[in-house]
Amino acid sequence: MHLSSDQYQNLSDQELLIRYKADGNTEWIGVLFDRYALLLLGLCMKYLKNEEDARDSVQQIFLKVLSEVHRHEVIYFKAWIYQVAKNHCLMQLRHKKDLELKEDQVPGVAQQEDLNHKPHLQKDQMLDNMERALGELNSEQATTVRMFYLEKKSYQEISDITGFNSGQVKSYIQNGKRNLKILLEKYSKNMR
Repeated sequence: MHLSSDQYQNLSDQELLIRYKADGNTEWIGVLFDRYALLLLGLCMKYLKNEEDARDSVQQIFLKVLSEVHRHEVIYFKAWIYQVAKNHCLMQLRHKKDLELKEDQVPGVAQQEDLNHKPHLQKDQMLDNMERALGELNSEQATTVRMFYLEKKSYQEISDITGFNSGQVKSYIQNGKRNLKILLEKYSKNMR
């Protein structure tokens, strides 16, 4: 079966996901992915600053979505795929930074620590920890916490976008905030 993209453009993200989970036809995800490919490419370009790396990452994100979407109850696909893409880019950057650090550590060369960079490194580490912790929250908590604290959306706006009722929004934000705090404390202990 080949899906005509025009024929399925009127289906919601949720309907496409339900169909994919029902019959496993990857073309349903393909229709979804076509909707957000430019958004993902732009996001990857923003982080990776290299078009070839960004295009490769979009392909890798597509494969990751195919393998992981069954394991998650995705209610708001756009927010979920955005989070998957952001986490992928951050992991790419982290991996690249680790490789650069290893290349810089040439035996016999004195390592000089620049004290001016220390506060920046601490802030970078804190932001990395925050991204990592957000990635460990369940999708509902991660989505609502991001929208409330980072995008400054109200409970009502979050409810309108996600379809969660106001009680769910409040609960997801409170639980997400508590879980973030626990994760960040755990990360800071591991760094000492």
